[in-house]
Amino acid sequence: MGKAGQALKQVLTSYDISQSQLATELGVERPIVFRWFHEQTDPTAETVAEIVRAIQIIDPEASREFVEIYLGHLTTNAPTNLIRLDSGQLPESDQVDVVALSRLFSNITTSYKYLFFLSLLDILKRRQFEVLSSISFKEIIVEMLANAWYPHTYFKLSFGTQDKIAQKLDSLTLEITASILKFTDTNKKLLRTTIAFQDLSDSINYLKRYVPFRLIAPFLDAELKAAKVSKGRGNDLEKAIPAIADHYFDSQKPLYKFDQTDYNHCESIFIHPDWATYLEKHYAIIRGWASWEWVKYMQQRNPNTPNIVSKIFMPQQRGSLSSQTKYWKQVLAVQPVSCIYSGQLLDQENLSLDHYLPWSFVAHDQLWNLIPTHPSVNASKSNNLPSVTYFNDFVELQYLGLTASYQVLSHQKWLKAVESHISELKMSDAEDLLDIEKLRKAYELTIHPLMSLATIQGFSPDWSYH
Repeated sequence: MGKAGQALKQVLTSYDISQSQLATELGVERPIVFRWFHEQTDPTAETVAEIVRAIQIIDPEASREFVEIYLGHLTTNAPTNLIRLDSGQLPESDQVDVVALSRLFSNITTSYKYLFFLSLLDILKRRQFEVLSSISFKEIIVEMLANAWYPHTYFKLSFGTQDKIAQKLDSLTLEITASILKFTDTNKKLLRTTIAFQDLSDSINYLKRYVPFRLIAPFLDAELKAAKVSKGRGNDLEKAIPAIADHYFDSQKPLYKFDQTDYNHCESIFIHPDWATYLEKHYAIIRGWASWEWVKYMQQRNPNTPNIVSKIFMPQQRGSLSSQTKYWKQVLAVQPVSCIYSGQLLDQENLSLDHYLPWSFVAHDQLWNLIPTHPSVNASKSNNLPSVTYFNDFVELQYLGLTASYQVLSHQKWLKAVESHISELKMSDAEDLLDIEKLRKAYELTIHPLMSLATIQGFSPDWSYH
């Protein structure tokens, strides 16, 4: 299902931690852990945090590896004994106020602070943490929009009812290239360039009004209180922060200061050199912590969305479909197969695999959701949801594949090939996959709710091939 189950299975197996041990430490029934372990259900982001803490008690090294696997490339190259999720356990420093950093995401109701801070980290890393030159609001906001583009436009996630970032993205007219859609634009350079060419005046004016000024308030709490600056409604804080940040930049060391002390004329920020040193030294840890907070925020606003951790950051690349293609080619070698959409007879030399539920919704390449089609049909379907009229044909084609592969593969290889069918369709016995009525019922219980959720999220329904 999602990364949490995969990470849990790998770590419990590698570190010889039993499901019962984990269940006891979590205070839950063992069948709950069993369902996570076998990827039958996904724990929420809040539950994943509890799992991390429970594994930490059993084996700290296992906890570290669980986080690495779950967050993937976001924690790559971090020191092995320092990856943590709790803000109270960020790396200590006698040069900067880490406690203030840990309060960045307190009482959050919109995505802006997460996107601002993550975008700041991206820019600093590209600049190799050089801080002599300022970072303009425009550069940060372009980065924010680029970071928000994949979860909103491609994966159709919600940022929350009060959030306007999606509205700002929708107001742009972007010509998106294949490199962006195929995730080969790994540093978002093409996407950032595409966004930067737009008229961003409205987005810049909106997003710079509050976020840059309120984000550094935790670093200047005492100074704001001394100046009797209100943090409530109105813009007293925004107006006061630039001068206060400038005055106390050397002594209190806020994360950054502004290019002007007058709120109305601020256009860029200067990162404090000590903070640049800290962020460079602990980049992977800080990025992992901020990413984790972002995951929790987005999970709360998309509670039923599968595999959310793979959807809120740009995927590093699409997975290979070589093993899935091999499976269907083995089926075609012993059984004629026609495309369920076009009726065309398929052959092994001109074959494409279609994600029945779009990849941009499920974010995986599991076999239970893949069927062979003609390449031109697959291109036409894109990321649309197929009409319900195709459902029975889809199930029958899956049944054909399951029964044919059962005949040509050894029992062990067959069980390995259909593992995702068993877990995702919640089949108690692998042999039930060979019963067409049981298979149809399992697909009905799985596909139909996901179709409804995908439609609500904005995926186009009722696609038919013409």
